[in-house]
Amino acid sequence: MKTCQLFLVLTVLTTLSYSCKEAKQDTSQMKEVLAIHDEVMPKMGTIGNLISELDEEITKSDTAESYTKARQDLKDAHKSMMDWMRNFGDRFDGEEIMKGKTLTEEKQQWLNEEEEKVKVLRDQINSSIKNAEELLKKE
Repeated sequence: MKTCQLFLVLTVLTTLSYSCKEAKQDTSQMKEVLAIHDEVMPKMGTIGNLISELDEEITKSDTAESYTKARQDLKDAHKSMMDWMRNFGDRFDGEEIMKGKTLTEEKQQWLNEEEEKVKVLRDQINSSIKNAEELLKKE
């Protein structure tokens, strides 16, 4: 009888331990996704400013093709950010995002997808800003 009780206790403890690890893993990954968002979100203002500067150059320049492409890249990066935030908000609720609520298996898969998407988004934003800044310095 004691062996059976011990086995039951160990099984429960193992299950609880595993469940806690899973919840922490979800929380950690969610925090990483949000950290990437928080890293690039302030750059939306920079994108707006660069678009304005490029608009000025486009109106002044006879050869505006490179400025036009850089402006479009910035606009695409901005749109990608807005789309990503809307889609992310549609997939997860506030408790999952802010309070670390344990995710279902499907939502964990979504989080994996969103992590990849936000990394691509970060690269898109950073490269479009870098390109525009370099182009504007060449004046």
